[in-house]
Amino acid sequence: MSGNTIGTLFTLTSFGESHGAAIGGVVDGCPPGLELSAEDLQVDLDRRKPGTSRHVTQRSEADSVEILSGIFEGKTTGAPIGLLIRNTDQRSQDYSKIMDTFRPGHADYTYAQKYGIRDYRGGGRSSARETAVRVAAGAIAKKWLKQRYGVTIRAYLSQLGEINIPFASWDDLQHPDNKIFTPNMAMMPEIEAYLDNVRAERDSVGAKIAVIAEGVPVGWGEPIFDRLDAEIAYAMMGINAVKGVEIGAGFESIAQRGSVHSDELTPNGFATNHAGGILGGISSGQEIHVNVAFKPTSSIPQERNSIDKTGQPVLMQTTGRHDPCVGIRATPIVEAMLALVLIDHALRNRAQNADVNPGLKNI
Repeated sequence: MSGNTIGTLFTLTSFGESHGAAIGGVVDGCPPGLELSAEDLQVDLDRRKPGTSRHVTQRSEADSVEILSGIFEGKTTGAPIGLLIRNTDQRSQDYSKIMDTFRPGHADYTYAQKYGIRDYRGGGRSSARETAVRVAAGAIAKKWLKQRYGVTIRAYLSQLGEINIPFASWDDLQHPDNKIFTPNMAMMPEIEAYLDNVRAERDSVGAKIAVIAEGVPVGWGEPIFDRLDAEIAYAMMGINAVKGVEIGAGFESIAQRGSVHSDELTPNGFATNHAGGILGGISSGQEIHVNVAFKPTSSIPQERNSIDKTGQPVLMQTTGRHDPCVGIRATPIVEAMLALVLIDHALRNRAQNADVNPGLKNI
């Protein structure tokens, strides 16, 4: 199976299945000298892990990460960093009833057709459980970006189903009772009631996650095929259940006039940021704004029409432990994927353009 590696200079190769012994990854290209411990990675892993509230899957995984290599005396050596997260709460029997059928909305059918074999236990390799490895790798990238360039990457839930969630403050995201990454704690009662109703109806909803990178210097990204916005979109579309990505104004730019959308420049900086911090595939020095759309969870406890492996029609019902909205736990995943793209382009820009003097101060 190919397609398990992302990045050019800073790369992540992940491995493992939802109900296997473990999931893990190898990070290669991390600069040496970065102080790093498992605790640095565990912070974001704890934000992503299941069982944190009644609104997410109740699978109980500690998601404790082990660093197997690439660290000596508390610092990265430049060697590949091996990461391992053991699976401890698999209930493979929950999936025995679907071993011969294909769940609507899942990758069951396409995996079986492509490989001639599939791991039906929790979706196997196609499970979102694999994203824990990305979060661990992204935490490495986030720490290096923060220390080296002052880059901060933060994300939040901006829409849940039909509910738009206006941004109130970053402080709201740190509230101890905030388990769903809302930037507006005043809306928590409405959001929780909505999710309780969705679960009572045995259904699911989608979500939109907004992610912002502050402090990104001018010049990251390539001008043609490896444009920064193109690689961000590529990374985000590689997250399970993602069906749409916007950079800056995104689809709203369709209705904008050129006189509105084009961001005017002043000696003190850009007047607006409809471009989302990227011009011509290269970072402009403004905040990078990305919106990511997640589809509704496909695993719902309703009877659904499908076929079995012989092509015969069946009426099936998914059992097990599932999220009524996969987007809730996706916030640290989105942050991680943006960090992986940014660190890769930071290293690529440093390799090619470290000696460039633009002759113009950054605005």
